[in-house]
Amino acid sequence: MLRRGAGSSRVCTLEWVSSALGSKMEYRPDRRAVLRGAAFLSGTAAFGAWLPAWAQPVAVGLTQPLPTLAGGDISLRIARQTMMIDGRPSRAIGINGTVPAPLIRLREGQTVRIHVINDLNEDSSLHWHGLIVPSDQDGVPGVSYPGIRARSTFVYQFPLKQSGTYWYHSHSGTQEQAGLYGPIVIDPAGPDPVAYDREHVIVLSDHSFMSPDAILAKLKQEAGYFDHQQLTLAGLLAGRDQRLKDRLQWGRMRMDPTDVSDVTGATYTYLVNGHGPRDNWTALFTPGQRVRLRFVNASSMTTFNVRIPGLPLTIVQADGQNVRPVETDEFQIGVAETYDVVVTPPDDRAYTIVGEAVDRSGLARATLAPRAGMAAAIPPLRKRPVATMKDMGMEMGGMDMPSGSMRGVDPTAEQNASRLLASAAPEPMSPTRSSSAGMDMHGMSGSGMAGMDHGAMTHKDQAGETGMDMSSMRMRDFSRAPGVKRDVSVQTIAPMPMDRTGEPGQGLENTGHRVLVYRDLVALERNPDTRAPSRSIDVHLTGNMERYMWSIDGEKMSSMMTPIPFRYGERVRVNLINDTMMTHPIHLHGHLFELVTGHGDHAPRKHTVNVQPGGKVSFDLTADNEGDWAFHCHMLMHMIAGMMRLVSVRREGDAA
Repeated sequence: MLRRGAGSSRVCTLEWVSSALGSKMEYRPDRRAVLRGAAFLSGTAAFGAWLPAWAQPVAVGLTQPLPTLAGGDISLRIARQTMMIDGRPSRAIGINGTVPAPLIRLREGQTVRIHVINDLNEDSSLHWHGLIVPSDQDGVPGVSYPGIRARSTFVYQFPLKQSGTYWYHSHSGTQEQAGLYGPIVIDPAGPDPVAYDREHVIVLSDHSFMSPDAILAKLKQEAGYFDHQQLTLAGLLAGRDQRLKDRLQWGRMRMDPTDVSDVTGATYTYLVNGHGPRDNWTALFTPGQRVRLRFVNASSMTTFNVRIPGLPLTIVQADGQNVRPVETDEFQIGVAETYDVVVTPPDDRAYTIVGEAVDRSGLARATLAPRAGMAAAIPPLRKRPVATMKDMGMEMGGMDMPSGSMRGVDPTAEQNASRLLASAAPEPMSPTRSSSAGMDMHGMSGSGMAGMDHGAMTHKDQAGETGMDMSSMRMRDFSRAPGVKRDVSVQTIAPMPMDRTGEPGQGLENTGHRVLVYRDLVALERNPDTRAPSRSIDVHLTGNMERYMWSIDGEKMSSMMTPIPFRYGERVRVNLINDTMMTHPIHLHGHLFELVTGHGDHAPRKHTVNVQPGGKVSFDLTADNEGDWAFHCHMLMHMIAGMMRLVSVRREGDAA
């Protein structure tokens, strides 16, 4: 179904404004350009307020660090408040009067007691994201405890078994979207392997002046309500995005190739440490210092692409786990992920910290500078991505794959004991191999192939585009996924899901600079458990994007759902298969897992992983934390709409 071109003229104007302001933010603007801009602005008194927040004039830089709490006894008070975003008041829920909530600074090995006072007139909760805690301290209502009742106090107490950068947030309704989130830093018990002179915590988030419940209601009424960058007739006539033949095919399958983000800059302001782009939150440095930036994506619905133009970034930690330093120019951070980055600014000048929304509808902006009040150019928003066949799980062995777009270690070449199951991740495609060789054959039977009309699959045309007739393919073939429930919430089953851990995130394929991929990450220390998995399970991420229905294996979360069972201490390979056209950040509570990316006993350990559209990610899990655990997509609206399951870890003979 071809969507209306809602907001197309506005988008065109915003593209012009972003491009213009991207150049005029320099210190010495062209005088004639300024006069032209002033004449244009005089045409409407309201124009300044109409501009997107990131493109408006810069305010004085704010350098206040996040308030910090430390020690063995910590008190947190949850309450409603007003927060100021670019000079505009907004309703929020915060902790101790701040959004984000205070930075909690702890040390590995200590036991912490956290007193949480809920001053709301509704139940609340706090989950310690990425921390390995007992199940009754995990903070998920209905799973690990009843929650924190209105006008009551709950005391969490748990030992700290790890170090690194983490965060905490509400797991009750839409409170997280309203501002109930904050960062955690746990210093190592011994020497820190990362050397740095200065550090800053950078909390990225999204905030709307519309209530979170209203956002969810609008998505259920019309899934593309906030998508103001849809395909237009003007774009077709100009030869942009898709050809007519492709648009008709996508329309017949009721697929929208611009549906990259459910909630966009049409309603969101993207924040850094609770401040909008105009606030110009500033992190200070002295030239030549090694500065550690601890990035936390505490957003509800936004994947960010992070870069600092003019500065290389050295990734030293992912999800709180140290990795071998790897230099890059940009990285994609999924919802709930954390990355620690070291930069060494050489010059006495300002640098812009850019957190661009994955759909290019806006950006979070801060400044890295020697002094407060400085600012650097803000780059214009880049062209928004448009989904391809690969995002539908239809990639024929890497056809049309840009040179070098898949890189890193071959996951099938693992050198430790887990190589016995390493075939769960397909081999990267070589340009010289036949087109069928790169297909993910894991679980593909003759019946799975029968639903595809090979006669309709042609070679590239003169324009270099694939001539595959997608409409002839069976996009809902349950023989490909026998464990998936036949439900209206399952719009598609990806015909050929493939491992995309060697690819940059959506829209980052041709940036012209280095972009981090998961296969670049290598654990600094040897993994604590290198046993081969004793079994392998497939978990399908399913949904109906038109009806805004989300599920796992075709089932929405409910109190009657049977948990996914694990035996205490067992080693399991989990294959996440994304049958939808949207990226899903999948989080498993109470555990860390190792990505199957070809690094053997130095596989990167994570608690959250982005599964790209039509893609597949495999991880090895040691079920070493007893209890019931949430397992869900960390896109808040997806989780609320049903993309959540329970995992139960039990000892032999224990009752569920």
